[in-house]
Amino acid sequence: MEIWVLFGTFVVLLLIGTPVAFCLGVASFATILYLGIPPVVVFQRLNSGVSVFALMAIPFFIFAGELMVRGDIARRLVGLAGGMVGHIRGGLGQVNIMASVMFGGISGSAAADATAIGGIMIPQMKERGYDVSYGVNVTVLAALIALMLPPSHNLIIYSISAGGKLSIADLFTAGIIPGLLLALALMIVAYFVAKKRNYPTEPFAGWKALGGLFINAVPGIMLIGIIFGGVRSGVFTASESSCIAAVYAILVTVLGYRTLNWNEFVGATKAAVRTTAMVLLVIGCAASFGWLLAFLRIPAALVDILKHVSDNPIVILLLINLMLLMLGTFMDMSPLIVITTPIFLPVAMAFGVDPIHFGVILILNLGIGLCTPPVGTVLFVGCAVGKIPVWDVIRTIWPFYGAAFTVLMLVTYIPFLSLWLPSLFH
Repeated sequence: MEIWVLFGTFVVLLLIGTPVAFCLGVASFATILYLGIPPVVVFQRLNSGVSVFALMAIPFFIFAGELMVRGDIARRLVGLAGGMVGHIRGGLGQVNIMASVMFGGISGSAAADATAIGGIMIPQMKERGYDVSYGVNVTVLAALIALMLPPSHNLIIYSISAGGKLSIADLFTAGIIPGLLLALALMIVAYFVAKKRNYPTEPFAGWKALGGLFINAVPGIMLIGIIFGGVRSGVFTASESSCIAAVYAILVTVLGYRTLNWNEFVGATKAAVRTTAMVLLVIGCAASFGWLLAFLRIPAALVDILKHVSDNPIVILLLINLMLLMLGTFMDMSPLIVITTPIFLPVAMAFGVDPIHFGVILILNLGIGLCTPPVGTVLFVGCAVGKIPVWDVIRTIWPFYGAAFTVLMLVTYIPFLSLWLPSLFH
């Protein structure tokens, strides 16, 4: 009965439009009351959920990303991407994806990527004769690359949700090849869709011009090396890396490019504070919810159920993926990471899946949920930027969904893609 109280309260509140954080908190509180446990436990678990030092990395990475968005870094990276891949069929679509690879390594946020890159690329694509739906399709799915590359704060949330014992440096490293594989798959699909619709290419400006674009973008690109290189080498922790990234972003945008004025700085600070408050409230409430899941032994019960369904890891991983994809259609990513990690990670590990590998599967899977209705945050951001109804985008987005799902299956069943790069540093 306790399980029905927990999940029943959560689902009812979710269906009537209650914010996810309050759904989690109220469901936990109701279940605690039903069990006769002192209600103060909910607040203790909430407090312990946000009192994790590694979480310090999240607000500073978000702040650094906001500074880069408002400091004209995205436009310079788009220019470099245009020089590199604009001459390939579907030129601006390819530029969009390549720019997302570079900007994703700075922002670590799919929504920020869709806003910054989409805001630059979608109007240009429309002017050059591309369908708006194509521009939004490319922008939305390419934004997922940011989730896989350092400094993805979702990988940090996963590490904490898994008990705080997983190396954030290993998770950052594990996501690189899957992220690049996703970019490649999207570029292939963009090529064939562009060829079918006879979209134009952009002229190659020449190696000299490409060199100039690269030099112009170097200060922004260096942030990727600072974040990943510092964390991976052990020179500083992820939390220290986030502080360095924020300071570096200020120096580059204020002193280097001179593109960040006081009003933009204040706007970036407010946006970072607002986003951080939302993320931490969700994490805290989800920590109470997750504690109850463990207290009620739900993960162990799920392991037993799935073992009765099949003892084949291939089947189990497919079922987990399908359940996560379904959950991702109506819940946002951060709370899902905190809720589903304590449930599905023990199941995956019981069937021999490495927790680092599972983290990459989880993030990519839930990332796809950000692009699917009815609660696809990144999908709605892309549609807002493109000023196009969601259903017009959904009618043409299926080839790109196919590319993302194909990469998800490859990452799921070929652990080498996630684990090879981290293994080189051990």
